[in-house]
Amino acid sequence: MIKKSNPGQVRIISGQWRGRKISVPTIEGLRPTTEAVRETLFNWLAPIIVGARCLDLFAGSGALGFEALSRGAQHVMFTDTSPAVIQHLQNTTQLLNASADILQVDASQPFAYQGDPFDIVFLDPPFHQDLLEHTCAWLDESPLLANNTYIYIETERALTSLPTPSHWHVVREKNLGQVSYYLLWRE
Repeated sequence: MIKKSNPGQVRIISGQWRGRKISVPTIEGLRPTTEAVRETLFNWLAPIIVGARCLDLFAGSGALGFEALSRGAQHVMFTDTSPAVIQHLQNTTQLLNASADILQVDASQPFAYQGDPFDIVFLDPPFHQDLLEHTCAWLDESPLLANNTYIYIETERALTSLPTPSHWHVVREKNLGQVSYYLLWRE
């Protein structure tokens, strides 16, 4: 049974920080990925999460990245544009003593990066702003992705087609309420 967190908190479901609640900044439009969706996603990722390098674009609450770290990911890079979100991510990273980088950038636009590519990308842009297609296009051309990266995408259910590059293959997909979510593999 999935427990519900307070609106201002999300609960880490499993791993070293299992049951730990992290705060969520009160920002209009910020909607953390629900526990039910995270549970399904991380069941999908279980065979590859340990030791993975993850990128959490449009990080918001950081629920996806912190869940990944709790379950054994080697490192997470969080990105967001909001100064309040960045401060929240820095505070939570310190509190958990987590291995993470935090960048204040517009994740819908290319940004400079010179590190190792990522094994898993969490892509959960704000809904109803048409950010997904452009973000996927620049991301695919960037040095951020490894050859066989897995990409998690969360969208509004009303979106009729997934605007991703043709060599990104849907491995899993599911709907819950008004949300559709997908795990893709970049060939």
